Amino acid sequence: MANVLIKPLITEKSTKKSEVADDKMKTYAFKVARTANKLEIKKAIEATYSVQVDGINTTVTVGKKKVRNTKQGAAIGMKPAYKKAYVTLKKGETIDFYGNV
Repeated sequence: MANVLIKPLITEKSTKKSEVADDKMKTYAFKVARTANKLEIKKAIEATYSVQVDGINTTVTVGKKKVRNTKQGAAIGMKPAYKKAYVTLKKGETIDFYGNV
């Protein structure tokens, strides 16, 4: 299960979704393995953070084309595609990413 979760995504959008009022459920975003399914993601989140997961939505983000100008001309490459999981926790559950910092 350790290789299912790659890292939590700390962005402005995901931070706003995780900081809603206490009476609503909180949503967190994670970068996960492209081969992972929702059941594997749920088990990994529950085992890693000791929380109860209510639901999971996944999406595959397509890699972006990047162009870098060099002396020899333009170097064209691609950023890799990755899978995102939006994890909704049950009421009263939270994940503290900065607890040990």
